[in-house]
Amino acid sequence: MNDIAHNLTQVRNKISAAAMRCGRASEEVTLLAVSKTKPASAIAEAIDAGHRAFGENYVQEGVEKIRHFQASGIGDLQWHFIGPLQSNKSRLVAEHFDWCHTVDRLRIATRLSEQRPSGMTPLNVLIQINISDENSKSGIALSALDELAAQVAELPGLTLRGLMAIPAPESSYERQFAVARQMAVAFEALKAHYPTVDTLSLGMSDDMEAAIAAGSTMVRIGTAIFGARNYSQ
Repeated sequence: MNDIAHNLTQVRNKISAAAMRCGRASEEVTLLAVSKTKPASAIAEAIDAGHRAFGENYVQEGVEKIRHFQASGIGDLQWHFIGPLQSNKSRLVAEHFDWCHTVDRLRIATRLSEQRPSGMTPLNVLIQINISDENSKSGIALSALDELAAQVAELPGLTLRGLMAIPAPESSYERQFAVARQMAVAFEALKAHYPTVDTLSLGMSDDMEAAIAAGSTMVRIGTAIFGARNYSQ
């Protein structure tokens, strides 16, 4: 077993254990392998180990990888855009990705909807919440969610699937869980209003257990699978 295959097994086992501790089935939590800055060869190892869902933060890099695997004839992969999205890059996301986790304003949502090719299924989108109210992070306040969700749900090129957040780092499990519960409560309320809503993208390596206990349905894990990132290239 190669390192990436081994790492995937380890992460899946951690997800299963975290889910079991809070009385959830491991199948309720999707593992999104965050492959930003990693070469296609590393993703290929994960694919060989049975993984199919990948998250990319940089539009052009992600599109190049998507095209690479399409050209290789591997068609059952799921590509999630999870980075901040600028208006001038929205078309590339709309044309190539299956999901966008970082919708935080109507203008971007409208562009994604209009730019989604008619021959493709609607783009799955998550509304990003700035749950820790950090100036450096994208996302909207929870108080603005109802209005934006109603607007996004009306756009024909999109399917509203839920919420995403990147909480500020917290050293204590209790604090991690408290923040994650705020997201989970908002997610449950959204789910009650929109039948397409089923995804809470919340939790990374350091806060995955608390996020799962709170109700996350998707965790985003990169370094624990692919190793340390190289940002120098």
